Amino acid sequence: MGRRARSTMVAVVLAAVGVAPLATAPAAAGPAACAPRSVTTVASGLGVLENLAFDERGGLLVSDTSFVGPGALRRITPDGSVTTVPAEVTGPGGIVVDGPTVYLNVGNTTVSGLAGIADGTIDTLDLDTGERGTHGTGLVMPNGLGRLSDGSMLASRDLGEVGLTLVPAGGGEARVVRTDLGSVNGIAVDGDTVYTVTTFENVNRLHILDARDLEGPVRSIDLPGPGLLSMPDDLTIGPDGALYIALNLGGAVLRVDPATGHSCRIAEGIPLMSSLAFGSGPGWDPNVLYTTGFDGTVRAVHPA
Repeated sequence: MGRRARSTMVAVVLAAVGVAPLATAPAAAGPAACAPRSVTTVASGLGVLENLAFDERGGLLVSDTSFVGPGALRRITPDGSVTTVPAEVTGPGGIVVDGPTVYLNVGNTTVSGLAGIADGTIDTLDLDTGERGTHGTGLVMPNGLGRLSDGSMLASRDLGEVGLTLVPAGGGEARVVRTDLGSVNGIAVDGDTVYTVTTFENVNRLHILDARDLEGPVRSIDLPGPGLLSMPDDLTIGPDGALYIALNLGGAVLRVDPATGHSCRIAEGIPLMSSLAFGSGPGWDPNVLYTTGFDGTVRAVHPA
């Protein structure tokens, strides 16, 4: 997710071409699925929070970026306590946790995005030893991040020459694989299906790709409302198989059934929401959706 200033319900248009079957069959959006949910605060007073991921050890990792100076990776426990994991991280972005290894986008800065500076990396952190390393290089403003089933890493860029960039499973130099999807941002992976959303379009879209053929056909769903007044940022896959999208400027969570395109807002009043994920690991409720925001607050969206 990059720095962005971020819908009113309208009909959803589904333009379908061949893409890999969905790995999880989504539930239809009945009244319960679209019922309004309550929101509480987990922690506040942090920096400009960009992304989040659970470490499966009782912690929630958040990328704390800054408009001035370096950012950091923070760890939050269910009681709201905050510690710093690695400090002095320039432009931390998307986070992926795979066992003891944390993958973190670094260099997610507006300057690099607009100027096309390939100073971005995908760094690693070993949760057991604290050792840091570099997995991927040559990225420009890496924002969203997803790990594919073959171990390769997919990153997004939503400013400048926007698109998707791939780092091979063993690490190394990044390769741009798509520039035709618009201002792609958040990335979610389910089996061999990749989901990504755009942020800065007049009509923003949910794109669905086959991880085995990233340069092949794409299925796209138009998201409701004026795009620049909602600004979808990140997305996650729910236990019901639906997609949950953070509307940054819209301050709402949008639930989308990827099979039908049906959507509904399930939570409102979450300022500048940048990322979201269902709880995972000790102390975090798997039925609760946790969010980060540019206002420095981590929130919990509870089931209706």
